[in-house]
Amino acid sequence: MADLYSIAKAVLFRLPPETAHSLVLPNLNWMAHFGLTRLLATPPQEDPIEVMGLRFPNCVGLAAGMDKDGKYVTALGALGFGSIEVGTVTPRGQAGNEKPRSFRLVDDEAIINRMGFNNEGALQVASNLQSARPYRNRGGILGINIGKNKTTPNDQAASDYLKCMDRLYDYADYLAINVSSPNTPGLRDLQAEADLKNLLTAIAEKRKQLTKERGGSPVPIAVKLSPDLVNDSIKTALDVIVETGMDGVICTNTTTSRVEIRGNKFAHEAGGLSGKPLFERSTEVTRIASEHLKGALPIIASGGVMSGKDAIEKMQAGASIVQLYTGFIYKGPALITECVNAIKQWRNLH
Repeated sequence: MADLYSIAKAVLFRLPPETAHSLVLPNLNWMAHFGLTRLLATPPQEDPIEVMGLRFPNCVGLAAGMDKDGKYVTALGALGFGSIEVGTVTPRGQAGNEKPRSFRLVDDEAIINRMGFNNEGALQVASNLQSARPYRNRGGILGINIGKNKTTPNDQAASDYLKCMDRLYDYADYLAINVSSPNTPGLRDLQAEADLKNLLTAIAEKRKQLTKERGGSPVPIAVKLSPDLVNDSIKTALDVIVETGMDGVICTNTTTSRVEIRGNKFAHEAGGLSGKPLFERSTEVTRIASEHLKGALPIIASGGVMSGKDAIEKMQAGASIVQLYTGFIYKGPALITECVNAIKQWRNLH
């Protein structure tokens, strides 16, 4: 099975990253429809965990960015992900930044992207997510990552997040608030204490309203932070996240640091760096968050997981859930099962 992915990867890595992406996911959809995804990977056994009041079938999820428009949830879920986070979704569809905007750093097992929240917009994504029902019906957890449009000024940013909540609330098992992408100008400024408090207070009020109107339990909300915040700013942001009644934190988004990839021919490219070079800092942020929160909120750890050993390190740092993205691209679906099994064994010992 690993050999099959290796063959596919050898072909796909000859293509530009976005071209490869646009070929793989539609083909994965028809493979899942005919039950052929088992040719790529044997789905892992369940290892359920309760996080944010939700039952996750295992501790390994897919980070936002792979399925921006929510078209491939069931197909990706068939590979064994316990949770899938789609998006980032904005109220209005937008094309994102000019191409090329994604670069593979193969020697460093990394990716630089400056996609810029390219997506079809909240209304269309809501329609697309009708196809996610089979995944959710068998217990998979669907997260929806939301953000603001590029042209929306920061002093009006809350309006964009609330519009997304209006349109997507009913489709989400949890919502993820993206204030940490480096590819939308000014977005990261929303992590500052006052701005973050204003935004999350508005989001909390909106959730109360939607829960009252639509019934059921409140949808959990997690906030995704940047690894480039200084440690004291991370702690301040965590205090705001707790104070405003959020349910979790995602550590972390991509980094603008190039310290780990000096000498790579793509190091000068703007955008967020993900993959192996991000692992150390994102794990450090997870550890800082865990020590600061003291159990007040669960942590979803994302950043540089390339092996089962890496997944365990995230759990040891304080994570409840681990997300894959770049590792999934480099290692293939077998990484999902490797990480689930490694974490399951680790949890059984702890």
